[in-house]
Amino acid sequence: MTVSAASRVVEGIRRASTSCLRRCIFPVSSSGKDGSLATLNAVELFSALECHRVEGQTRKALRLRELNKFNGPGFAYQMMHSRNLTTAAVELRTEDDVVRFTINKPSDKGGFPGKARKIKKKKMSRKAKLNELRFYRLKAKKKMNSPNPEVRIRYKLEKAKRKEAWLIEKLRKYELPKAPPETYDPEILTEEEKHYLKRTGEKKKNYVPVGRRGVFGGVVLNMHLHWKKHETVKVVCRPCRPGQIHEYADELTRLSKGIVIDIKPNNTIVFYRGKNYVQPDIMSPPDTLSKQKALEKYRYEQSLEHTSQFVEKLEHELEEYHKHVARFQNGTDSARKDSGEQK
Repeated sequence: MTVSAASRVVEGIRRASTSCLRRCIFPVSSSGKDGSLATLNAVELFSALECHRVEGQTRKALRLRELNKFNGPGFAYQMMHSRNLTTAAVELRTEDDVVRFTINKPSDKGGFPGKARKIKKKKMSRKAKLNELRFYRLKAKKKMNSPNPEVRIRYKLEKAKRKEAWLIEKLRKYELPKAPPETYDPEILTEEEKHYLKRTGEKKKNYVPVGRRGVFGGVVLNMHLHWKKHETVKVVCRPCRPGQIHEYADELTRLSKGIVIDIKPNNTIVFYRGKNYVQPDIMSPPDTLSKQKALEKYRYEQSLEHTSQFVEKLEHELEEYHKHVARFQNGTDSARKDSGEQK
């Protein structure tokens, strides 16, 4: 390899180390065309080729002298060692009037084991995404406008079942683990005390509403705030499905540690705080949903209820269609048999 080729190799190594390039390709003279392959340390390569440099004052040498002058005698050497004299292995190949070397990377035909190349996923362009969406929309439109009723019903049924599975997965996020029940002595009330508390609760106007969100932390908090000045509190549940009032009563009893005095037909529960009631430090239990989360859960539950009803309706329509097709087939078969007998 000639002196000019050596200087080009040195400059190429410097460019690769400063600009973090993994591979550099540059031409050499025809005298270096030997097709040899060498793997050596970058420090050894730089020290072997540094002796071929032309003596003279270059801009880099002047700059290093200025750095030594202002920052100390060893500053330039440390900078050179950190930037150029790395301990990385270099693979050098000279073929077809070109010198190729690789830093910390294996060659195509084997060699230095370096880091594996990361395969980046090809991102879809915006036009490709739009074309894909257009394709699926046309496919769905073709099924919706199909002349075959079974194809239309099956397409709606598959879509509704996918939505139903998605809603069930969403509702799992709102399931909170219930805390272990605390041990406490439930107070035993006599019939006279229950009758007195029932009449007192009916006369008083303080109440806590339970709406579409159901039982959440705010309901229990309001009950404790009412119990601060009143012995009883009414919990009004609207809207409420048949039988849901008893579920609310059990849940509020567990969360508030109150006593159910009466459950009225108009979906109203009368709660008694207890004789030895002490207001807790945390009035909103930690194992309950917030107001916003409770509303989101209610919306998903409503959507799941309507979707389940729609799935049942479609399944019934599909069964009726199959029965109609079977009756039509039986009618045609019998008509053919009759025509054959007449002949």
